[in-house]
Amino acid sequence: MRMTPFGLAGLLLCGAASASAQTQYPFQDPNLPVEQRITNILSLMTLDEKIAVLRTDSGVPRLQIPNAGRSEGIHGLVQRRLGGGGPGPAPEPIPTTQFAQVAGMGRTWDKKLIRRAGEVQGREARWIYNSEKYKRYPLVVWGPNADLARDPRWGRIDESYGEDAFFVGTMSTAFVHGMQGDHPRYWRVASLLKHFLANSNENRRYGSSSGFDVRLMREYYSASFRMAFVDGGARSYMSAYNAWNGVPMTIHPMLKDVVAGEWGVDGIVSTDAGSVSNLVTKHKYYPNKKEAVAACIKIGVNQFLDSYQDELRAALAENLVSEADIDAALRGKYRTVIKLGLLDPPSMVPYATNESDEEPWLSEAHKNVALQVARESVVLLKNADDLLPLRRDTVKSIAVFGFRANSVLLGLYSGEPPYRVTPMEGLRKKAGDGIELRTGGFFGSTAAIAEAADVAIVFAGNDPTCNRRNIVSGFMLDDSWCETPSDGMENSDRKSLSLPDEELIRQVHAANPRTIVVLLADFPYAVNWSKENVPAILLMSQNAQEAGTAIADVLFGDYNPAGRLVVTWPRSLEQLPPMMDYDLRHGRTYMYLEDEPLFPFGFGLSYTTFAYTNLKASGPQMRPDGEITVSFDLENTGTRAGDEVVQLYVKHESSKVERPIKELRGFERVTLQPGETKTVQMKLRAESLAYWDETADRFVVEDGPVRLMIGGSSSDVKLEATIIVAR
Repeated sequence: MRMTPFGLAGLLLCGAASASAQTQYPFQDPNLPVEQRITNILSLMTLDEKIAVLRTDSGVPRLQIPNAGRSEGIHGLVQRRLGGGGPGPAPEPIPTTQFAQVAGMGRTWDKKLIRRAGEVQGREARWIYNSEKYKRYPLVVWGPNADLARDPRWGRIDESYGEDAFFVGTMSTAFVHGMQGDHPRYWRVASLLKHFLANSNENRRYGSSSGFDVRLMREYYSASFRMAFVDGGARSYMSAYNAWNGVPMTIHPMLKDVVAGEWGVDGIVSTDAGSVSNLVTKHKYYPNKKEAVAACIKIGVNQFLDSYQDELRAALAENLVSEADIDAALRGKYRTVIKLGLLDPPSMVPYATNESDEEPWLSEAHKNVALQVARESVVLLKNADDLLPLRRDTVKSIAVFGFRANSVLLGLYSGEPPYRVTPMEGLRKKAGDGIELRTGGFFGSTAAIAEAADVAIVFAGNDPTCNRRNIVSGFMLDDSWCETPSDGMENSDRKSLSLPDEELIRQVHAANPRTIVVLLADFPYAVNWSKENVPAILLMSQNAQEAGTAIADVLFGDYNPAGRLVVTWPRSLEQLPPMMDYDLRHGRTYMYLEDEPLFPFGFGLSYTTFAYTNLKASGPQMRPDGEITVSFDLENTGTRAGDEVVQLYVKHESSKVERPIKELRGFERVTLQPGETKTVQMKLRAESLAYWDETADRFVVEDGPVRLMIGGSSSDVKLEATIIVAR
């Protein structure tokens, strides 16, 4: 039976009335206003209990308040993080669905699919929480990562959706919606964004300062977070290690003035691991940890990932902070607990009981989402002479090189998937009995094996943990952790853009010109030689449990690739400003790079072709508070079904302030059958054209002409038109 909104409201009221008659404390009455319930909770808690719950545990056993707990969750739940975060050995891993790394999820350019991935992750977290089998507490999920990949050397670029703030904000918003759900009163899980703000250098990050003006803060570095908070509904976040213009983000005034004051973010405010100590030892901002802890409480921190209890008691004794300050901070934690429905009768909370006894990561539904993310994340970077897809009537033997063919490498913030399909396993299954697979060594046998095969495939790329397994994230390692210069990870930025396996690629290609390179990588590489000489190059992210299936599907044409790059791939390090130069205007990202890159932002090929025609705007001009609809016809002019990722860029023709060369302001992934034409419509709001006026301290939409550019990448403009913004 389908429940009407009125019927649902009636049930909720009946349930609430029944519950209120059985409550022991006022805060257990779901009819009371949220803030009144929180006031009652705080009035009943002892000071010791308040200090205790300033870690990741929200539970107060004496008052029957449960622990919401936490889990890492940027591309799948991380089992070692499930639980309350207390001392002792990590619990046994629980296998959960693992998607491609965040960079790979971004390369799908598919908002709807990323929302489904967020829903899968949220469902699995809630199922674990409800399960009597596991007794774990993963309802505050640390994700998505809304940081921006401004530099390809950044060691954690694999954790970012990309370099463009609008794009990252859109994808983060979709993921948050999926995780938290659509219920008007309750969340499935609570999303906690990472890492606010301007955190894109690993070397010396514990005490470094990111320098840039307020305009860049408003228009770029904070924009993705603002979108995930305001549009996505996230209400919690983790502050970054670094400072902005000399003030550490852990205690920066904008946490209270902007994030809470302007954007209404009123949930969990978390430090990062060791951040409080860094305020003293790295930033040297406070003389001792006691003062640092007091400052954190006053700025609104209610979750410490650092030792804090003794220092907080000392600060209380010296009146550096008060119990009222602690109460004010803790309100956000209990808003989250209430929003999760943990204080209400299970009959009221749609997520309080599991829909099935089957572990959801074993369901076909969740496996299918993982597979679709993997498929859509594959980027075709080159395909000369239509070498791909492989044809069964002409390809009877394939030589496979590179040890990455036999593994699915997991990232630092990865959980344990229920299964992994390696590239070799995917190829074997796809090839069947009709195609012979031969594997080659690195030197002596390479030429002979490659030459004898119809096609050679080289699997190359990075190791997301720098060839170090079984490590725990968050440790303060030094920046030499990655021995391979072109590798990177948390605590270690990349020193090179060179692909170590390119020598192997040269050897294989010399023996067999029909060589395909499959990059299993989350970093951009300066593969200039391969781009010039190798006929076909594919790119796929690490971590996907269905990696092998997706790669085989694309290689043999059972899936037409349509992934797109989410960062600009430079030709060399010389195209990049210094690593610590955070001013984008100095030639950083597609928005300000004047030189031709190796591969542009938004780039990716297909096995079919598309034609763009008939660009129209719903009006020749737009008011500063209005919006227009941009439409055009998209036709699949090839012989295969496929997806095209259409991208809308804007350029301000006569702005009074410096603007980017172009800015992404819309995108859609569109599926078309051969010969099919669809009219694509994209909304453009005037407010998305605003710049931050530092004098007026607000966003301003200028009058004047704005060029609209539609195409398949940031450098592939198919259609153009100009509209006028006017009052």
